[in-house]
Amino acid sequence: MTHRATVDFLLYDWLQAESLCQRERHAEHSRETFTAVLDLSEKIATEQFAPLNRLTDTHEPEFDGVTVTLPKETPIALAAFNEAGLMAASKDESVGGMRLPTVVEIASMSFFYKASVALAAYPMLTRGNANTILAHGTPKQVEVFAKGGFEGRTFGTMCLSEPQAGSSLSDIATRAVPDVAGDGSGVDWTQDPLGQRYRLRGNKMWISGGEHEMGENIVHLVLAKIPGPDGKPVAGVKGISLFIVPRKLVKADGTITQQRNDVALAGLNHKCGYRGTVNTLLNFGEGKFPVNGEAGAVGYLIGKQGEGLKCMFTLMNEARTSVGLGATMLGYAGYEASLEYARQRPQGRHLLGGGSGGKDHSAPQIPIIEHTDVKRMLMMQKAIAEGGLALGLLCAQLLDDEQTGTGEQAEKAGLLLELLTPIAKSWPSEWAQEANSLAIQVLGGYGYTRDFPVEQYWRDNRLNMIHEGTHGIQGLDLLGRKVVMNGGKALSVLAERMGETIRNAEKAGHTDAGLAAHANALAQALQKVGATTKSAWSTGVPEEALANATPYLQAFGHTVLAWVWLELALAAKAAQAAGEWDKSPLGRGFLQGKLATADYFFAYELPKIDAWLGVVARRDMTCAQAQADWF
Repeated sequence: MTHRATVDFLLYDWLQAESLCQRERHAEHSRETFTAVLDLSEKIATEQFAPLNRLTDTHEPEFDGVTVTLPKETPIALAAFNEAGLMAASKDESVGGMRLPTVVEIASMSFFYKASVALAAYPMLTRGNANTILAHGTPKQVEVFAKGGFEGRTFGTMCLSEPQAGSSLSDIATRAVPDVAGDGSGVDWTQDPLGQRYRLRGNKMWISGGEHEMGENIVHLVLAKIPGPDGKPVAGVKGISLFIVPRKLVKADGTITQQRNDVALAGLNHKCGYRGTVNTLLNFGEGKFPVNGEAGAVGYLIGKQGEGLKCMFTLMNEARTSVGLGATMLGYAGYEASLEYARQRPQGRHLLGGGSGGKDHSAPQIPIIEHTDVKRMLMMQKAIAEGGLALGLLCAQLLDDEQTGTGEQAEKAGLLLELLTPIAKSWPSEWAQEANSLAIQVLGGYGYTRDFPVEQYWRDNRLNMIHEGTHGIQGLDLLGRKVVMNGGKALSVLAERMGETIRNAEKAGHTDAGLAAHANALAQALQKVGATTKSAWSTGVPEEALANATPYLQAFGHTVLAWVWLELALAAKAAQAAGEWDKSPLGRGFLQGKLATADYFFAYELPKIDAWLGVVARRDMTCAQAQADWF
């Protein structure tokens, strides 16, 4: 299959990842070390994760009222991931890291998402949890709570949503009060070496990895509100703080005790897909596991009071790009499965096989990959899977540039990454789901059965449009904040990058008219997006500007992916000229496939933006003004 070859092409022919080794942070690395990490990742994913994908789907987590039970193979697979040192691959040696570039770390993760997205969710969440503590916690909190996650000894979660407040975080009801004994003794527990100590009471919903027996501990990051002087929580998101709430209590020296914190499992959520990731409803502070004789889960403030959402966005943004990559790789898995099937499944004959222009029914059947509509479905899947992977790696390299690049380079990378985050989450989530649907279609009736894996890929992928911010939320974020922030500075950076690609394609167009045509189409699309953005906000009325934020998100995403595919076409042309893939087992067809897929995207996908942008530009209120009783 082409996944590994495409990773190599994206890293080395397109992103020039080897150049990162010239930076001080990555100076000890080379293409050889990158290759070794990718080889190891592919091996573990193939041998440990992939065989469990169907098993964890059919044997869901079970709760007997006391203990959550997972298939016994689950912790074995995760242990193999941890023992390889992949959890902290991009981090410092002080927390067990290798100082790899983030783009290589994310390329490594692509193999695990494709092998079993449900199992890969555990390291994804744990890494994000530890990264958040690393970014905002005290040195003691990093040593005690983050390091265990990076070393794979503990697991991590993010606890945001509540039964009555899903995406509306300003409405969360979980409270945190200073930990002062309520028995009249006046014992003050708030001053703790691990941080300012609070007691939390409330309920959290949709918590992936919230309860299991793997690892030494589970470290929850919990959003809660601290009551003001009047005893009432501060209204809105400004009243939200972030807390570290371990499942088992931890001593100041980092020793994990056997005493449970007052965090109790209320039940498991039974999902359409992603079944291998245990998903929970957790009760904090209900008194099932009292601490020092009192109800209330012990939690440690991380960051400043009232800045919880700001801190949590470190984890949320990382999770959003990870969700997008996970969606992409489910689309990639479906693409590979349907491609293999299409090459082997004989059915029908060429339309013009007969002498009179009809079919020659005496001729042997042909593989269905020879049929035009099957080629169309495969081409769309390829465009989505490989384009989505390219987008995910691009975002990872932008993070590298933000962290280790020069001043202006770092600033522009940070702006561009912030702008692209809603696209990196939403575009693969929507279109890789469509790719999985097409994979089922290629297999026909077989695809709709559990005898083939494509139906599971579809079920697993359906979650990705929902968690870590729905399409509606991503659209509001993009049009309501990202494209207008700092006077549209981030949008200008993107336009600058696209303009550079367009100019390069125009130069190449002297010998390739197709590239010149694509450059012109992208330039027009960029102009339309800019004009539509101005039209949406021309009245200054947010209700009008944001009435069609989701179509704007779709059009913006397709424009970004057209840019990505033009970049990939240029890289493929350069690789062809260099002849570096001529000796590859995949042959020149590998690069020609990249060029053909770029042609497909510009011919079939980019033209869709006109309809999406149309309703945004004219501030169409058809949906916004619909009344409840009309439905």
